[in-house]
Amino acid sequence: MVSVKKTQKLTHEALEILSALGVPMTGLTERRQEKMAKAFLAVAGMTPDMLWSDAKDSASDGGHQLQSRQIISFMNSHLGESISPGSYDDIRRKDLVLPVEALVVLRSAKNPNANTNDGTRGFALNPSAAHVVRCFGTNAWRPALESFMTDRATLAQELSRKRDLARIPVTLNDDQVLSFSPGKHNQLQKQIIEDFLPLFGHGAEVLYVGDTEDKNKYSNTPRLTSLNFFELAHDKLPDVVAYSSQKNWLFLIEAVTTTNPINELRLRTLKQLTAQCTADVVYITAFPDRTTYRKFAHDIAWETEVWLAEAPEHMIHFNGDKFIGPYRVS
Repeated sequence: MVSVKKTQKLTHEALEILSALGVPMTGLTERRQEKMAKAFLAVAGMTPDMLWSDAKDSASDGGHQLQSRQIISFMNSHLGESISPGSYDDIRRKDLVLPVEALVVLRSAKNPNANTNDGTRGFALNPSAAHVVRCFGTNAWRPALESFMTDRATLAQELSRKRDLARIPVTLNDDQVLSFSPGKHNQLQKQIIEDFLPLFGHGAEVLYVGDTEDKNKYSNTPRLTSLNFFELAHDKLPDVVAYSSQKNWLFLIEAVTTTNPINELRLRTLKQLTAQCTADVVYITAFPDRTTYRKFAHDIAWETEVWLAEAPEHMIHFNGDKFIGPYRVS
């Protein structure tokens, strides 16, 4: 049985620790703060009956780390929550985003360069921060905190350099360069932009592209609006959107490494969303190679196209009566 009072006390202490370690609280609702604190507690392996000196980090207990679903399970079992396992993406995007940015929590301790969608990624308490956390409530707390905050800028720069070295440069229209987070999905998006579009895009310019860490990495909202494209905030956005003024074609491209090819249901949704678009729409699913494509070949919708990055000069057409282009309902 979870003790409500003990859980509330531990949660309050967690928020005090996070705030002291530089995690901003301004603008967060009380519930958002509570969930952040409990996710932090789960990462540290802290239950209401434990002492802060028992907090675990990525260097202890064989490298203690929890994946998003494991964090939810911990919060439900030990911290009085009843969160749906399907809400696992909120852990990364909402509950732990600030502790991660503050370098209190490591996003993937064992493999920092893992794809954001990699299921093996796990969150862990930063060992440097863990030393401070374990001192909470003792005379050593203040000196440990001051020492951590003094060195924190240097640590942030070091981790930032490591992340930047692994990032993927992507060249857009007019030689504009974006820096994508590492991972197979973003590497495939780079190939779509730099290989597919020059070959098959008829001079297409990129109007939107997301990143596994930033859904709105780049967008040309005025241009999309002029084409009557649907709202960019919509959760049904494809990975890459490009427009060819030569053909008046709008390319909606899904980059698939693990999930979500353009199947019949996805195609139906995209057609509904682009019903008012003034450009003719071409639907494309991109895969890194044939091995990945074979896993999804039976799901690909008719009247769409498939492109393989390993054979960039060729395409697979699920259409029958034409090479490549938009379909119009007769």
